[in-house]
Amino acid sequence: MTIELIVVGIVTLLAGFLIARVVLKKGLNDHEQNSKEKASQILKEAESQGEILKKNKMLEAKEKFLQLKAEHEQEINNKNNLAAQRDNSLKQKEQSLGQKLENATRKETELDTQRQQLARQQELLDKKKAEVEQSHQIQVKQLEKISGLSVDEAKSQLIEALKDEAKTNAMSMIKDIVEDAKMTAAKEAKKIVIQTIQRSATEAAIENTVSVFNIESDEVKGRIIGREGRNIRALEAATGIEIIVDDTPEAIILSGFDPVRRELARLSLHRLVTDGRIHPARIEEVVAKTRKQLEEEIIETGERTVIDLGIHGLHPELIRMIGRMKYRSSYGQNLLQHSREVANFCAIMATELGLNVKMAKRAGLLHDIGKVSEENPEVPHAILGMQLAEKYKEHPEVCNAIGAHHDEIEMTSILSPIIQACDAISGARPGARREVVESYIKRLKDMESLALSYPGVEKTFAIQAGRELRVIVEAEKISDKDSEALAFNIAERIQTEMTYPGQVKVTVIRETRAVSYAK
Repeated sequence: MTIELIVVGIVTLLAGFLIARVVLKKGLNDHEQNSKEKASQILKEAESQGEILKKNKMLEAKEKFLQLKAEHEQEINNKNNLAAQRDNSLKQKEQSLGQKLENATRKETELDTQRQQLARQQELLDKKKAEVEQSHQIQVKQLEKISGLSVDEAKSQLIEALKDEAKTNAMSMIKDIVEDAKMTAAKEAKKIVIQTIQRSATEAAIENTVSVFNIESDEVKGRIIGREGRNIRALEAATGIEIIVDDTPEAIILSGFDPVRRELARLSLHRLVTDGRIHPARIEEVVAKTRKQLEEEIIETGERTVIDLGIHGLHPELIRMIGRMKYRSSYGQNLLQHSREVANFCAIMATELGLNVKMAKRAGLLHDIGKVSEENPEVPHAILGMQLAEKYKEHPEVCNAIGAHHDEIEMTSILSPIIQACDAISGARPGARREVVESYIKRLKDMESLALSYPGVEKTFAIQAGRELRVIVEAEKISDKDSEALAFNIAERIQTEMTYPGQVKVTVIRETRAVSYAK
């Protein structure tokens, strides 16, 4: 492009030169000479620039060619490498397949050899069996000739003799077992009770010693804990309850054996969280106010209960203990509700029998008063309740009824068996003593898994609220005699390894079905 411009410029200059030459003629000779020199100089510059541009274009073309050549060579090298890798992998696969084929051929040869050996051994066994059977038949015929009895007659006589001997031995063994059981019954009963306590102590402790305080968000947990745990330590010291702040969402666990203290901690936490001011001084103030309010509520509950039942003249300390029953449970049943039920039942029975109704109500309400006492925890609650009743000048018949409702002492009045019967009625009412759902479901699953652990068991079903266990077995693997033994073994394991109310019926089901179709 630059050369073309230069050429155009030169042509223009020449044309101008000619025109000037014509117009100016001779007067511009000097100027003409200068123009010629300039034109020649411009031509030289244009030629030199054209050469430079030509050289640059040639260099660019060579560089582009070399770049494309290098890329092409790189691509070819990559393809060659991939091809080499594929060839290597194919060779390795061929080698492994060859080895596997050799191994399979060797194993097949070994199997053929073993088959031949087994066939020869089977032939020998068949020959031996035939010889043994023949010799057995000869011996049987000889024995029949000698004894004068057939095989069936000899079998029946032998069975009868064995039956008599077995009966005699069984009777003697049963007698010995019964006598030994009488001697060791008390010891074994204590062992069973201790084992039961060991297995159920943890679950019962968790159910009866833990309360849950629900919070709106986990942000409150940090405020309850406080800086370096000051708030939670102050709250634990003031209430005597261990406060557990773990990963449980929107919940704080209150742990302690005293239900009144747990209720105190729960109410204090509720007040502190609602108020929003949580610090050690405020915690002590709130706990003191809550304790006073809780004591007043306990006394009010006791007084209201006594008034509702129409009982008069109770000692104030006994009234306070009745109020404490509200925060105590026994076997999942609220103690205050249980005592009210027993008192009403006793009143009905006393009315029908023509006894003192007020005294019966009094004894029914106070029969479990020993469970809420803080004195002499090593004494049974019935004896402790009787001692408290005697301490606060209750009637001797009431005291005897309280102490004798679990047969701890001898009954001396007609009122005592009534209290005992009404206590049993209240506890036996369906739904009164509810189990925790989780523990109930766990017991059913444990019962089913226990039966499934035996070989030959196909399915298990715990029905009738866990009071019956039905076990379905495979008829090909379990015979009728084995079914009886299996039912006995499962029942023994349930009796020794599990805790359950009442009794559990174990039913083993074995059936054989023959199915055919008429077409």
